Amino acid sequence: MAYLSKDLSVLAYANGFTLWHYATPDAGAVVDTSGYFNPAADMLRAGDMIIANLETAGTQKAGLFFVRQAAAGVVDVADMTQVGAANTD
Repeated sequence: MAYLSKDLSVLAYANGFTLWHYATPDAGAVVDTSGYFNPAADMLRAGDMIIANLETAGTQKAGLFFVRQAAAGVVDVADMTQVGAANTD
C-alpha cells in the first residue's frame, strides 16, 4: 500500500513538537522507507514522533517512528522501535 493522509492524526502538540498517530496495513519495513511520508512533508517536522499501528489487516504490530528529516518535500523516519513485542504470560 501507500501512505494515506486520512490515517495520520495529531495526538499532541507542544513547544514545536508534534506527536502523531498513524494506522496502516503496511509493514514497518515499508513505512520506514525514505519517502513514504513525503505527501505529509508540509505537516511533519524533524524531531516529531509517530506512534504507529502496523499490519492492521493481519497480526498487528505497534511501534514508534522518529522523524529524522522533513524538509524540501522529503520525509525520512528512523527504523521503527517496536513496542509490545514480548508477551511472557
